[in-house]
Amino acid sequence: MGEVRTEVTLVNIGDQNDADRDYMPQDQVRRLTVNAVVDTGAWPLVINEETREKLGLRIKKTSEATVAGGGKVSSGITEYVEVRWKDRETSCEAVVLPGETDVLIGAYPLEGLDLTVNPKRREVVGAHGDTRLNVIK
Repeated sequence: MGEVRTEVTLVNIGDQNDADRDYMPQDQVRRLTVNAVVDTGAWPLVINEETREKLGLRIKKTSEATVAGGGKVSSGITEYVEVRWKDRETSCEAVVLPGETDVLIGAYPLEGLDLTVNPKRREVVGAHGDTRLNVIK
């Protein structure tokens, strides 16, 4: 299929909550727009330490992550971050991998945004068209 990328904006939810309550100006909310790699075979949102620092995200816990090739690395799990794609948003924890250069959007944030990948056109699209659909059973 080849590499698929899409533009997303990551937002510090704590900052956004404070701004929504008028505790800080909206223009001080830490956010970062990136051209992220989309990987439907991965589960989490993956960021690097530089991205974590720019967003001001705290590490909640550490864990061991398995990387391509089967190797293990120590990783951090952040507090929740908001992921925005066009007019959609979801929130999830992020895995901080040392040495990672790209933000990676895995299946969990894709599902939360109700997105899928069109492999023929190598683009991210709404799983249910232009309208976000959340099905609860």
